[in-house]
Amino acid sequence: MTHAVLQKTIFLRATPETVWDYLTEPDRLAEWFHKPERPLVAGQKLEMFGTTSGDLLIWGEVRVARPPEYLEYTFMIKPMGDAVSVVKWTLEPVPGGTKLGLLHEGLPQNADAFGLILSLDSGWDEHFGQMRTALHETVDA
Repeated sequence: MTHAVLQKTIFLRATPETVWDYLTEPDRLAEWFHKPERPLVAGQKLEMFGTTSGDLLIWGEVRVARPPEYLEYTFMIKPMGDAVSVVKWTLEPVPGGTKLGLLHEGLPQNADAFGLILSLDSGWDEHFGQMRTALHETVDA
């Protein structure tokens, strides 16, 4: 079986340290994604909950956390069954801000899973828009 990979890059008007906080700190994550009960730290469980429902939506384990450059965790959601995917974040300083890269790999690629891949692809786009709004509202131009 082959695997689909989602890859995205955005530019943010914030330092890598600030973007790192939005990837790892519960209150910051809640502004654009889902809220964990504790900061994302290497070697710990990942559990993210719906900000309104409180339901467990995403779970896994934080594999690597090298602030403010690289974050990697396993990513499981109910629609994926037992499949385990991996999310990798890269943060690169650029003049005026940060280049943020996302690589979401290990997604099953078959006709039955294609709807899930489309949903995740669209979801990451939506969450990136929310991250831009959250970051850019709190950072001076």
